[in-house]
Amino acid sequence: MTKQNIGILCGGRSAEHEVSLQSALNVFDAVDRARFNPLLIGIDKKGSWGVNLSGDLVRNAGDPKNIALNLPLTPVALLPDSRGMLAVKGQKSVKLDVVFPVLHGPFGEDGTVQGLLKLVDIPFVGSGVMGSAAGMDKDIMKRLLRDAGIPIGRFLVLRGTALSFDEAASRLGQVLFIKPANMGSSVGISKVSNETEYNAALAEARKYDTKIIVEEFINGREIECSVLGNENPRASLPGEVRAARAFYSYEAKYIDADGAELIIPAQLPPETVSRVQDLAIRTFQTLECRGFSRVDLFVKENGEALVNEINTIPGFTRISMYPKLWVASGIPYTGLINRLIDLAFE
Repeated sequence: MTKQNIGILCGGRSAEHEVSLQSALNVFDAVDRARFNPLLIGIDKKGSWGVNLSGDLVRNAGDPKNIALNLPLTPVALLPDSRGMLAVKGQKSVKLDVVFPVLHGPFGEDGTVQGLLKLVDIPFVGSGVMGSAAGMDKDIMKRLLRDAGIPIGRFLVLRGTALSFDEAASRLGQVLFIKPANMGSSVGISKVSNETEYNAALAEARKYDTKIIVEEFINGREIECSVLGNENPRASLPGEVRAARAFYSYEAKYIDADGAELIIPAQLPPETVSRVQDLAIRTFQTLECRGFSRVDLFVKENGEALVNEINTIPGFTRISMYPKLWVASGIPYTGLINRLIDLAFE
């Protein structure tokens, strides 16, 4: 059987560049070599593309946050064309049969790369332009979920105009979360409870986006559920995140092994498990997602579940919840990647 070339697209111009590299290396290692020939396609922070043709990797040691795109990359002269050919500088063109975008955040998870791949008619893993764009923008996402009758927390949107802490607190409560509308991996997120913290948090969030989300604090367990499929998606067993600090931060997700405890599967009553799985699938379908996503929820003490957000390209590092939940649900890591590629062709 002739192997198919799978381009693993990683890096990118967003603040989640390093997270993407960690995820991509794990996907690269786990690809079924009997079926696929994996090619790492890196995008640096300036937007230049390069491809790893040798299959050899140079891995950084030390702090994962400081990982660099130092793979042996050959510059790409042209992006893929309508035949799936990737023009490589000084080399013969490489045929891409399918692409696995492992790009987190803007310029990768927001529909931009998906639009490029749609334009040149190359199958790719994950949601298309609509689902990716809607899932990336927390404002648009929350309004679509609310209109679909899916329970969410209360929120406000700030676009340039200032809203004082007292005004926000009077509408949402004394404890608030401040987030850039278009960012993931907890980048730019702060938990605040006074005016000084609030103003500092707005300044931090505005480093990443001009549109800011202010959310109420929900006193509940942090539950995550993985979704897999296209027209008929299925949900994994839910998992629980117990953060060691104020919230599940970037450091807790990717750097500090003791930053959070992941409980897989979550210890929930059967009826709550079913409710979480149903909400995860409804969220996935409401936002027109495909392939895979991770839905994050809060479950209150009374069993009420509220959707927090969706991640249309969830982390694939070795400590990431998405693949761990499917392993607990009976799909091993390599089998999961095979299934995602099959869904891309589908």
